[in-house]
Order: sequence, then structure tokens, then C-alpha cells
Amino acid sequence: MARKNTNELYSTHTSLLMRLLHGSKRYFLLGILFAWLTSLLDLVNPRIISFTVDSVIGTAVPSLPHIFESLVNKLGGVDALRLHIGYIAILVILIAVISGLMRYTFRMMNAKGQEVMLQSTRDLLYGHILSLPLTWHNKNHTGDIIQRCTSDVDVIRSFLAEQLTALIRMAVQILLSLYFMIGISPAMTGMVALFIPVIVLFSYFFHVRIEASFQKVDEMEGQLSAVAQENLTGVRVVRAFGRESYERARFEKKNDEYTGLWDYLMKLLSLFWATGDAISGLQTLLILIVGANFCLSGRITVGGYIAFLSYSAMLNGPVRQLGRVISGMSRAGVSIDRIRYILNSAPEHETEEATDADMSGDIVFDHVTFRYEKPEKEDGDEKAADDVPVLDDVSMVLRAGQVTGILGSTGSGKSTLMYLLCRLYDLPEGQGEIRIGERRLPSIPRDCVRKQVGIVLQEPYLFSKTLGENIAITRKDASQTEIERAARTAVLDETITRFSKGYETFVGERGVTLSGGQKQRTAIAQTLIRKTPIMILDDSLSAVDAQTDARIRAELNREEGHATRILISHRINSLMHADHIIVLDKGKVVEEGTHDELYALNGLYRKICDLQSPEGVQA
Repeated sequence: MARKNTNELYSTHTSLLMRLLHGSKRYFLLGILFAWLTSLLDLVNPRIISFTVDSVIGTAVPSLPHIFESLVNKLGGVDALRLHIGYIAILVILIAVISGLMRYTFRMMNAKGQEVMLQSTRDLLYGHILSLPLTWHNKNHTGDIIQRCTSDVDVIRSFLAEQLTALIRMAVQILLSLYFMIGISPAMTGMVALFIPVIVLFSYFFHVRIEASFQKVDEMEGQLSAVAQENLTGVRVVRAFGRESYERARFEKKNDEYTGLWDYLMKLLSLFWATGDAISGLQTLLILIVGANFCLSGRITVGGYIAFLSYSAMLNGPVRQLGRVISGMSRAGVSIDRIRYILNSAPEHETEEATDADMSGDIVFDHVTFRYEKPEKEDGDEKAADDVPVLDDVSMVLRAGQVTGILGSTGSGKSTLMYLLCRLYDLPEGQGEIRIGERRLPSIPRDCVRKQVGIVLQEPYLFSKTLGENIAITRKDASQTEIERAARTAVLDETITRFSKGYETFVGERGVTLSGGQKQRTAIAQTLIRKTPIMILDDSLSAVDAQTDARIRAELNREEGHATRILISHRINSLMHADHIIVLDKGKVVEEGTHDELYALNGLYRKICDLQSPEGVQA
């Protein structure tokens, strides 16, 4: 069946957050519910203390909500409480215990929600990144992608689990505190309320500046990660060319810039927090002075004054934290944008009519023209002089079941032909077409194409696994016999037997413990074990000696004689026995034929033959 493009566009922060919360939303909602209940219970105790001071210890007429008044009457009224004041202490302790249990449940739900969210977000990002086309990966640094998938995801987790939950909890606590405070003294509550918009506006003023600073910090962190990742991956090259000082200086320069941005951001945040604390302190001082005067003048009771101070302190905390939450939201907004960039990038997709097909027919390149995407030019720049097609009107036929050799200088388009055949890149409309048998290549799904085309790339990549696991990595169901047979065809078996652990030899990151020729032969064995109808060897014998090269080709003829094989090489000796040889130059087919036919033409092929062997190379 044809695959549909299932890419979702996340146009707003909210739409992305809703997607990231899929599967964890219920935990966060339960956490918010218990956070509300915790806040409500925390606000009850000051009212109980106020009642105790004014009406139980003092003689003021009790003024309680109906639910509390009914409870007091059941206990025998205020006179009974004076005789058994321990009941009040027990009630305060009981409320504190229930509040503690609620707080524990809130934190449990919050922790569960963030872990589920982290798991689903990682799965979503990793799966989407794997579905993105090669052109996207070519334009984005690996270090920056990793930084987005780690640091930025953690920032979003922190926002959802801490800042957002705290914001909702603070909103409830502020509203309930104001409600209880109005019942004690509307005038003092008005004074407190005047400070709230001041802090909110002050926070918004810093919000814009903090968000821009976080954007720069995250971008620089991605660049720093990219430099570190490149140098750690290529540490052997750095050492071999004595570039340690240069690369260290390059890293330190980026690190200095990164540290400078953080230093500026910390100064901005310190000013923000310190000023916010000063405003909150001023509010507290004002309430202490005015409240004491009101208490002395009889406008509020002593118990009311104590309760009001408690509510003011409860209100003061959330209002002071509001600024911190807003700064956290600023950073989360930046991280959400960076995650959205990945998830909004269009993955590879198929046309509605794409269906599976047998790829054992002839391969036809019909007037194929292709150029790679160039980086965007600055305004006013002239078109680059080298902006020419990698392939220019290439037409050729690769016969099914035959060995086709492709020869050409560096940059002539040899590898590009194979990338197009594997659908790692797609031809733009009007730039020719590629057919296999009677089917146009775009009408065959990519996964079908890649299952039937085995390619050994110029630079083989081995994983940090054993030799046997690396050979079998392209087939989950490969038996040990099949692994050994593929290794034998790739002339790797003799090398493996010399290792003390044989097929259990650990090759290290990128196959660091193997030589270039051993890595190439391991990559060939990976392809051979798949038994594909089309096999491409893209200059994959360049690191082996001529004798081993000949042995591998002989084994391939014996084991894979039915497959359509494409040999790309700079060596005439590797290509001269091919059924058909195609010579490329500057993206064009300039010669084709058998070895003898091309040698007799006295053209580019003959010139390369004479350069590699002054006496000439004859079949």
C-alpha cells in the first residue's frame, strides 16, 4: 500500500505541548488537583489560629464559615473548646498531615507525568529524526540535534513539571489568599493587591529580554556541542595532524562566547530576582506597619492580624516566584521553538500510487540532471560560479544480472548516481527519470527500494558491537552459518580467525580497532548477507590490496552471479572484467563499453589505464 505523509505541523506552542503531553496528561492533571487541595488546606490553618486567638483565648464573637461553625457546635461550642483547647491542636495537626499526604501525592503524580512525557518525547523525536531526508541531516549539525533532544527536552520537562504546575498552583493560592484576606481587612488587602500588577508588569518587562538571551545561549550551546562532537569523533585525525592546539583554541573560543552569554544572562536574572525581592520586601514592611496600626486602633483583631500576616506571607511567596516562573517560561518557549523546528521538518513521504515492485529488471537513467542544494546566499550575492549540476543529462542502461563498472574522477557524480538509485535523494520534476524494469523509481516506496538495493558506501560505518553483530546488523534473523558465509565471500574470514575472540571481537566506536581494509570488508559482508537483487560497491575496495581485491571479485562472481552488480572504482584492475563500463567526466557520460572497446577508443579510459600502468592494461 502507498504510504501517506503523516507529518503534523505544530503551529503554536500549545499544539506542540498537547502532543508532548500525550499519555502523561492525566498524571499532570491529577498533580494539579492535589496541588490545589494542598493549597486549600494550607490556607485553613491560619483561619483556625485566628479563631483560637480571638474567640477561644479571647472573648470576641466568632465569625466562621458555616462548615466550621457547624463543627464548633458539634464539639460543644466555644466554651467547650476553652476547656479542651487540645482539640484545636489535634485539628491543626490533622490538617497538616492530610496536607502532607496531598503534597506527597502531588509530587508522585508530577514525577510520574514527567517521566512518561520524557519517554514519549524521546520516542517521538528519535522516530521523526530517523524519518527525515538526508538533505535535512546534511544541513543540521549532529551536535546541535543532540543538544535539542537532550537539553531542550529537559527544559520543557522542567517547565511542565515545575513552572507550569507551580503557575497553576500559585494562581489558586493567590486567589484564595486574597479571598481570606478580604474577609479580615479589605483596606489592607487592597494595599497588597496594588503590588501584584507592579510585580507582574516588572516581570513582563524582563521577560522579553530574558527570552532573547536564552535564545542566544541555546544556539551557542548547540554550536559548542557540535565542535566537541566533531573533535571527539575525529580525535585520531586531530592527533595525526597535530591539530590539538588549534582545535583546543577553537573550542575555547566558542566556550568563551558561551560563558559570556551566560554571564550576561545571569546578571540580567540576578537584577530581575533582586529587584523583585526588594519590591516584595517593601510590601511586607508596609503590611507590618499598617497592620499594627489597624490592630492598635481596633479595626482588626489580634487573631485577624496574625492570620492576615500568614496569608500575606503565603501570597508573597507565589507572587515573588511568579517572576522566576516567567523567566522559566521564557527559556521553555525557546526550547519549544527548537523542538518544533525538528518536528515540523517534513519527513520522507511517498506518493499515493507508490507500490512495492520487483527490482530485478534493467536500471535505466534517462536524461538525469541533478544538483545538490546550496546554502542560502546573502542578499545581493551573485550566483556561485560552481553552482553547476553534479549530473548533467546522464542517460545509460545497467543490464539486469550483469556487472557494470563506473569510472570517473572525484566529483564526476559516480556516488550521486547510486544515492539517487537508493532514493537517498529524489530527482526534482523535469530533471529526467530513473526506471527499474518498467517502473519509475518514485513509484516504488523507499523501504522497498532499500530492501532490494544493497550498497557499500565509500566510508563504512561500524557500530560499537562485535564483528558478528556488525555483519548481521542488516538482518535480524541471520544465522551464524550465514554470517560466516558472508564473511568468507568478503574474504574477511581469515582475518577473523586470527582474532582471539573471533566473531565476538569488539570493534569499538566506528570500528576503530580495525584497519581501513577490514572495515570495508566488514561492510561488504553486511551487504552480502541481505541477498539483494542489486548490489552497489561504491569504491569499497580502495583500502584493500590488489590481490585481495581480485579474490573478493572472484568470490562475488561465484556467490552473487545472479545479482545486478555496480562497481564504482578508481582502479582499472577492479573494473576491467565488468560486462559493461561507463566513464563519467564532470557529470556527463563520455564513454561506455567493454574494457577492450574503451581501450581501443584511445580516450579518457585509455588515458587512465596508461597512468595506472605505463605498459597499458589489457584484458
